[in-house]
Amino acid sequence: MESGEFPAWLEVLLKDKFFNACLDHEDVKKNEKNILCIDCCLSICPHCLSSHTTHRLLQIRRYVYRDVLRVEDGSKLMDCSLIQPYITNSSKVVFINERPQSRQFRGSGNICITCDRSLQSPYLFCSLSCKISDVIMRQRGLAGFLRVCNVLDLTDEVTTTTPSSTLEPTGSTRTTSESAGNGEDMFWCQALACTATTEIVRKKRSSLSTTCRRVTEVVSTTDTEAPVNFLNRRKNTPPQRAPLY
Repeated sequence: MESGEFPAWLEVLLKDKFFNACLDHEDVKKNEKNILCIDCCLSICPHCLSSHTTHRLLQIRRYVYRDVLRVEDGSKLMDCSLIQPYITNSSKVVFINERPQSRQFRGSGNICITCDRSLQSPYLFCSLSCKISDVIMRQRGLAGFLRVCNVLDLTDEVTTTTPSSTLEPTGSTRTTSESAGNGEDMFWCQALACTATTEIVRKKRSSLSTTCRRVTEVVSTTDTEAPVNFLNRRKNTPPQRAPLY
């Protein structure tokens, strides 16, 4: 197969070791190379995004200590059908490369066409690399496998560590003044809410203290009058004696 038919970015996706520390940002936290720049055919870390803001980017994820690709993202670039998917973080993912297995599968169930790994029905491949190997062997090319993709957005897990400029969509018209105004309004609403809450708590405390004061007065009055009435009743009323037999 000629090198022109096999894109360079796909070769990097299959052969590069992701989640290693980025050499350009060794002293920075979260410097794992978990992004593939399709236009530069290079694996980068989130801190390298400032130099690739206009490029097509693809995020690589981890599942059971293996590199995986989200089906929604991979389907924009290639045909990911018939590959065994797995669910992680509420998203379907597929393994990029086949996983080593300790023993050969000898069952009669559904297995991978390329590496004989056990699969669920009706899937035929355990990883992206297994399907690519089968497509090359059957079709002698990837013309029907690859898809044209002009834009590939980053997901939230990557953009949380990027500057705010990369979070804006391409057609966004928000300005700095509008952002500042929204921030002031939000702060003003929060201040009003705090003031109202404080006033309510103050009224509740005042009402509670008044009620407690009234209960205390009633109890104290009852305690002082009860013994006097009891003594007066004992002095004025003669005791009743039992009759003699």
